[in-house]
Amino acid sequence: MQIQVLTTPITQVVCNTLIINLFEESTILGKVTGIIDKALCGHISTLISEQPDCGKYGEITIIHTWGAIIPKHIMILGMGKKTEITIDRISALSATAMRTAQKNHAKSVATMICDVLTEKYDLQTIAQAIVEGAILGTYQFNYYKTNKQTTDMIENFIIIENEAEKKSIITQGIERAEIIGESVNLARDLVNHPAIYMTPTQMAVYAQEIAKKNNLEILILDSEDMEKENMHALLAVAKGSSQPPKMIVLKYIGDASNHHFTAFVGKGVTFDSGGISIKPSLNMGEMKSDMAGGAAILGTMLGIGKLRPKVNILGIIPCTENMPSGYAYKPGDVISSMSGKTIEIITTDAEGRLILADAITYAQQLGATQIIDVATLTGACVVALGNIASGLLSNNKDLCSQVLDAAVHTGEKMWELPNFPEYKEQIKSDIADLKNSGGRMAGAITAGLFIAEFVNDIPWVHIDIAGTAESNKNNGYNVKGGTGVGVRTLIQLAQKMSTR
Repeated sequence: MQIQVLTTPITQVVCNTLIINLFEESTILGKVTGIIDKALCGHISTLISEQPDCGKYGEITIIHTWGAIIPKHIMILGMGKKTEITIDRISALSATAMRTAQKNHAKSVATMICDVLTEKYDLQTIAQAIVEGAILGTYQFNYYKTNKQTTDMIENFIIIENEAEKKSIITQGIERAEIIGESVNLARDLVNHPAIYMTPTQMAVYAQEIAKKNNLEILILDSEDMEKENMHALLAVAKGSSQPPKMIVLKYIGDASNHHFTAFVGKGVTFDSGGISIKPSLNMGEMKSDMAGGAAILGTMLGIGKLRPKVNILGIIPCTENMPSGYAYKPGDVISSMSGKTIEIITTDAEGRLILADAITYAQQLGATQIIDVATLTGACVVALGNIASGLLSNNKDLCSQVLDAAVHTGEKMWELPNFPEYKEQIKSDIADLKNSGGRMAGAITAGLFIAEFVNDIPWVHIDIAGTAESNKNNGYNVKGGTGVGVRTLIQLAQKMSTR
């Protein structure tokens, strides 16, 4: 989709659909909308007076122009109350409008920023939100469709701005939105691909391409390398699969004078059958998405590589399948980890925390001074928070606040879970240092606290995206399938850290 800023008179814009953004309390049309209304013989003002609900949040009304102006259709997009508008809402509404235009076979869509401006946000931020929503909301995954030509795609998205001095500001917002949109959609692609294709090896191939195109350092460990590093927790999970595991490390140095490194660590289980503790067959195919944390890290590193913030980042992704076989690890086993700590295996379906244990230990060996891990870790988090919010656990209030602030800015909802020391009793083992499952009670918390056992005295945040990594329907800028959750928050966090 080509995105451009034009100064064309509003009635002369060549497009199939022109979006007019209307706040709920609006009774007087703005200058530009008034020009359109006059050209349409007052149809818009009549509509607003006769249908006052058309400005309510998410309401869409389409008017055919019948040749009175160049745009073929006017789409009135209800923005809700101006006092309640947020960047997240602007993005979601933009996505919904674009998807509606797409369903109506529009190839070219135009919109205006002047009717969205509020005192709360600057012009660049609003431009970015509109374009991000447009890119994310029209995402389609068509890799495996034999006839891609049947799919409607918007080819041109036009932002109208008649004040020439504002054009460069809007362009900056567009450029940033395009990078973030590309980064999120990469993560979505990785999640949506089937496990027969998206193997640990293929994850490594994507990482190599990202590194090559964006001047990132890369290191990929295979089984032999892992054995030398004593990554026995990751290797134990990988034993049941014929697909070789990979440990992917991407390094971005944006501030060579600073020795501070933030590690973004993502769970990369490319298919989780549950192993010997096998999952029910119903919906098992959805477990191709158990690498969504790793996908989020790859998307984040792509965005960081393009935006080049003044910060140092390690992107670390332990990748493996979790499969049953005669070689697979078993309930009752005791395994060791890279840290030296021993782990009693209660269930082989609690494998994500095992591979993250070695990845987090390795991150610290590589010099990480703070760590944020992202993982589709527990069904318990889905029970607790549903598919609305990701769960968050931390040992450091400052880093936790930074992550939550970044999440609020991007609209990716997160909720901090309690971190009381009593919960640790549930992961104590009678025969090893730890056990990999603390039972059903407080399962999201005890899983996070298991990971915390491998974090030394440095700030750490754990984000459980089990409920938010996929969407079962189109909703705002999220479309059915992988959501790419985490990418926007981590990129925003990196940008903010670069200015601290």
